[in-house]
Amino acid sequence: MSNSQRDVINFSALQRELQTAVEAELKYKRENDAKLRAVNQKVASYQEFRDLVLASHLKPLHKTHTDASPWKQRWNPVVAPRNSHPTPPESDHHGNENPQMCSNPKVDEN
Repeated sequence: MSNSQRDVINFSALQRELQTAVEAELKYKRENDAKLRAVNQKVASYQEFRDLVLASHLKPLHKTHTDASPWKQRWNPVVAPRNSHPTPPESDHHGNENPQMCSNPKVDEN
């Protein structure tokens, strides 16, 4: 292999390596700071200490992060909103109201 081929620098690989090193250094500093805070807080157990370190990448929410617009989808679609009218009784796939009261279809045991 000639010197000219060895002297060629792969800048994209070098950039990826640098980015990985920077991210690793930031992670180390963030987790180390979390460890020091946990020790200063005198956490009661190792589990609390570990949880603080594992959650060190999370950032607190500010008042500006809330969305003032109303929700477009309910969290639990089974529960009706407070201002709505009562929902009609549920029916099964046969059109019977209150499916809990329906008799079970006969099963042929042959």
